Amino acid sequence: MKNETKNKRITLVTGANQGVGLQVARELAKEGNTVLLGARDLAKGEAAAKEIGADVMAIQLDVTDQASVAAAAAFVEKQFGHLDLLVNNAAISNTRKGDLSLQEYAKISQASNISLEEVRSIWETNVFGVLAVYQAMLPLLRKAEHARIVNVSSGVGSLTLNADPSFPYRGVFSPGYAASKTALNAITLAMMIELENSNIKVNLVSPGFTSTALNGFEGTESLEEGSREVVRVALFGPEEPSGTFTRWENEQIPW
Repeated sequence: MKNETKNKRITLVTGANQGVGLQVARELAKEGNTVLLGARDLAKGEAAAKEIGADVMAIQLDVTDQASVAAAAAFVEKQFGHLDLLVNNAAISNTRKGDLSLQEYAKISQASNISLEEVRSIWETNVFGVLAVYQAMLPLLRKAEHARIVNVSSGVGSLTLNADPSFPYRGVFSPGYAASKTALNAITLAMMIELENSNIKVNLVSPGFTSTALNGFEGTESLEEGSREVVRVALFGPEEPSGTFTRWENEQIPW
């Protein structure tokens, strides 16, 4: 398989069997990437890969399971020998929202009353999971001539925006999802600093308020709209910048 894909960009997208991740995988495959579609449930991943078609392969990857992460890295090493692009997309927004609206859920997710167990679960995927995948895939990214990491964050994690009383989403900032994205931004900055003199570039992107299972489909943008900035940045060449935090189209988000 290494010979078959030697001229194609080897890409791993985590959390890619649904939502933004699936759309990103679809778009990147369309642009000629060989896409590894990461999914906790391999059967769901295989169904999604089959839906997209050629040059997409499902890979079992639970970012909260160190053995799963290590196995995924070993698979990429054996099959391809390197990794050109890593899109850290896997994320969860809650564990107990159920049928509550976002506004109703916000009332039980304030600093004073959010479940510590829920905070830990969200951060396990959104923060520690990203770091685990980064650490496992970094040796493979270093083997690429030019590599890039795109971490999917959110503007709701911006401390600068949330410190402004006029920010419309300020009322839903909580220790759960929003703060997990703040922490992801910080960890991504650490990656950017670590790799700034290497052949690996790192970017943060926000898909905006996209209608997905993540927000109970209350989002105002379509999957296609929400995936545009992720795909735009993921398709950057080696001369394009590192260290950016943007939403569509190339709008800078304050940290």
